[in-house]
This record gives sequence, C-alpha cells and structure tokens, in this order.
Amino acid sequence: MTFAGKVVIVTGASSGIGAATAELFAKRDAKVVLVGRDETNLKATEAACKSANSSAELLIIKADITLEAESIINRTIEKFGLLDVLVNNAGILATGNILDIDVDQFDTILNTNLRAVFVLTKLAAPHLVKSQGNIVNVSSLAGTRSFANSSSYCVSKAGLDQFTKCIALDLASKNVRVNSVNPGLIVTNIRRRGGMSDEEYAKHVERGKETHALGRVGNPMEVAEAIAFLASETASFITGAILPIDGGRHAMCPR
Repeated sequence: MTFAGKVVIVTGASSGIGAATAELFAKRDAKVVLVGRDETNLKATEAACKSANSSAELLIIKADITLEAESIINRTIEKFGLLDVLVNNAGILATGNILDIDVDQFDTILNTNLRAVFVLTKLAAPHLVKSQGNIVNVSSLAGTRSFANSSSYCVSKAGLDQFTKCIALDLASKNVRVNSVNPGLIVTNIRRRGGMSDEEYAKHVERGKETHALGRVGNPMEVAEAIAFLASETASFITGAILPIDGGRHAMCPR
C-alpha cells in the first residue's frame, strides 16, 4: 500500500489520530501536508514523519481550519502542484447538558467539526477531480450513537456522516471517493482538551474496557491504518462508507 508521488493533506496533524496518520502516510512515501494550530506539536509530528521516512517530503502549515481553509489548499497546490487525498481529521470536543451549555459551544463545535470540513472539501474538490483522488473524514462513534451531555459534539459528527455520504454521491461520477472512519474510544488528548481531568480520563479509559467488545480501547495508529486503507487503491470500490474503528462498540448496548 504505497502512496509514492501522492500528495496528502492531514488536518489536525499536531496530535492524536492526525499525527499518527501523517506519520503513516510519510512512511508509505506520500508527500504530506501537516496542518494544525500548535506549532510545537506540528514540529514533533514532522520529526516523527522524518524518523519514519528520512526522505519524506513535508509541508508544515500552522493554521486554523475555520479561518484559513483557502490558504491551506492554495499553499498545498503552490508547493506540490496537485492534491490526491484530503484527510479531514481536525476536530474539537466539549460536553454539557442542554440546560447548562450556551449557544457559543454549539457554534464553535459545528464551525470546526462540520463547517470547516465543508469549506475545505469544496475548495479541494476541483483538485481531487483532476487527480482522481479521494477524501477520508474522521468522524466518531458519536455520529451514530447518542450520549448524554454531548449534544453539540454528537450533532456535529452525525452531520459529518451525512455529509460524507452526500458528497460521495456528488463526486461519484467524477471517480472521487469519499469515506469516513468512526473511532470509538482512542487514547488521545481530545477529552482532556475538552475539560476532562487526568483522573476523570483514567476512569473513562477503564470504563471503555467494558463498553468495547474487544475488552480494550484503541490507539491512534489503528485508526490511521484504516484511513490509509480507505485512501488507497485497495479500496477503489468503496465510497460513501462509514467505517467503525471501535472494537465492536457500535454493536453493543452497554449500561
């Protein structure tokens, strides 16, 4: 599964699933555009990519996808001349009951997790048509299952799932595939950034061993491998798919 000569944008590449995905694409000889807001973490991802493949061609873009989508696409084309794969990974999480949260939370999460994906996809699509490329969106188990105190996040991911399927149909005639991975509990920092303490997160991970059929939680590289598969020619007859990467959690009804 090589990506030699292919240009891949990975948003949210500064940590977690995005960092693992960027590293994996670099290892498989892609030219990788690393997009994120944290410059220090982006440099760490860059180092990991170089460690995986010392000859990897990389472009580092410190940017906020909600504000700088056009710049991200333009700089990619200026640097590499084409685009083959767009991985819409960047996302944020916040929790709270509908009685307590304010509209700003909803707007912020929807702007990052859905609206920015729409804009990036719209701007990238003409280039992907030229290259016969594809898109992989990183959604969540929360797109297909409901959780208390998570309405803004769940709605954003449910919208992303529907967006994935609709755009897959829009672009099918152009031979551009669009798919989604929907991770369960993966060990990253997204929940800590969303306000969960270290102690709360440790309990959350421990509980995850009971709520995922395989008896454990996942790691970012397991999601990255699925993203790479969907982006590869091995998946050439797959589009509009919503692929759970959740150790069987989607098939369960845990109490």
